[in-house]
Amino acid sequence: MSSGQGRLAFASLGSGSKGNATLVSDGETHLLVDCGFTLRETERRLARLGLHPRQLDALLVTHEHGDHLRGVGPLARRHGMPVYLTPGTWLSGRLGELPRHHWITPQARFAVKGLTIDPITVPHDAREPVQFRIAAGERCLGLLTDLGHPSAHVVEAFAGCDGLVLECNHDPRMLVEGPYPASLKRRVGGDWGHLANGQAAWLLARLGLDRLQRIVCSHLSEHNNRPELALEALVPLLDGDESRLRVAAQDDGLAWQTLG
Repeated sequence: MSSGQGRLAFASLGSGSKGNATLVSDGETHLLVDCGFTLRETERRLARLGLHPRQLDALLVTHEHGDHLRGVGPLARRHGMPVYLTPGTWLSGRLGELPRHHWITPQARFAVKGLTIDPITVPHDAREPVQFRIAAGERCLGLLTDLGHPSAHVVEAFAGCDGLVLECNHDPRMLVEGPYPASLKRRVGGDWGHLANGQAAWLLARLGLDRLQRIVCSHLSEHNNRPELALEALVPLLDGDESRLRVAAQDDGLAWQTLG
């Protein structure tokens, strides 16, 4: 992937309840956001996207749930990469020793080489969860998964992006009729759980679509959603033009997308 001033690219190693990881790059700086796969599987999926773990400049963590955290410690220890995370995520005790770590303060901007990162607090049932707005030059990508409801704070923080990775976790009817126990259904569908397709559409409409070159439906539930339902919720906002829409799959992830 060639570098270029103001260019920003991203790809997904996989997205869903079995594991999540997103690559973000300006061609020179490479970040991995979350790592919910085993070390071996992570290395395999990185290779599929043309990267070796030693090319990663940093690993950013959103929160401590296993589908986002499982491979963070092993990957960081094997390849000696720095991990950026909130103190709350660290206090979960699920990471083990890390070779290098840096504290994230929510709402406090920081940089990793050529990429600028804004960590944004989101409503989710974790100790100190954040999502990220990442910029290179004038281009900006919003990573917005794992939130229970689209709060006013989230709307303000993620407006005006050029690309958006947006949680479309479940279809409410499928969740109600699905195999989860009642307590888990309440958690997923609650204000501190995960976004339903309709909530994702509501949020997208308020963030504005004028600048958005790519919109990626992510974190789809294996049991409580289908890609066609997520797309069906968002397509009406695009005047029937689906060319900007993608789905990040659990097994296949998503190939590199460039925001030019």
